[in-house]
Amino acid sequence: MRLDKLLANMGYGSRKEVKQLLKQKAVTVDGASVKDAAMHVDPEQQNVSVYGERVVYTEFVYFMMNKPPGVISATEDLRDETVIDLLEPLDQHFQPFPVGRLDKDTEGLLVLTNDGILAHKLLSPKKHVPKVYYAHIEGVVTEEDVEKFAEGVELDDGYMTKPGKLVILKSAPQSEIELTIQEGKFHQVKRMFESVGKRVTYLKRISMGNLKLDDHLALGEYRELTAEELNCLQNNP
Repeated sequence: MRLDKLLANMGYGSRKEVKQLLKQKAVTVDGASVKDAAMHVDPEQQNVSVYGERVVYTEFVYFMMNKPPGVISATEDLRDETVIDLLEPLDQHFQPFPVGRLDKDTEGLLVLTNDGILAHKLLSPKKHVPKVYYAHIEGVVTEEDVEKFAEGVELDDGYMTKPGKLVILKSAPQSEIELTIQEGKFHQVKRMFESVGKRVTYLKRISMGNLKLDDHLALGEYRELTAEELNCLQNNP
């Protein structure tokens, strides 16, 4: 990889700014000062440093975010704040994107990455990756609803959902539930409850596959996935 490309990719500035670093003798390769921007380096085998600090090459990034309501699951938008806007500039530099989407008023677990292969694996209908939601429901959720969800319900456009696992956590004065589904149709959870005459008033995704939302993440906060969490995602059935 060209030295200037490596440094630009790792957030040390534009190609022009990287050339200024080289002119200032701020860049070394294996301890030797380097001025040639076109020099080819292997960041895995060679020690590339800027002002004495080693450049750790990263190709892919993986973040867990506790998405807040009012923010949209997109990379850019002319009107609304996006989940990318919540990232630090250096993390934005890697151009991550949300894996799937949560509705604007829905909060909870969202994975962001620039790894297209992993994203495709998690979103592919053939993989049947389960997603678990916690919700408050206006109206009393009954065992009859549990049975209907287990068979699949018909949405307003005639689509029959795949079976969902509905668990009633609390039935009064307001129903609280957990719902596990393997699809991601537009507003699916809300539309499933509308099909049985009830309304979702609060919705939060708490897990995706084997990955669970970190309870210590406040709304709008995010962090890198641990090696164990990433392994869980990569090895989902």
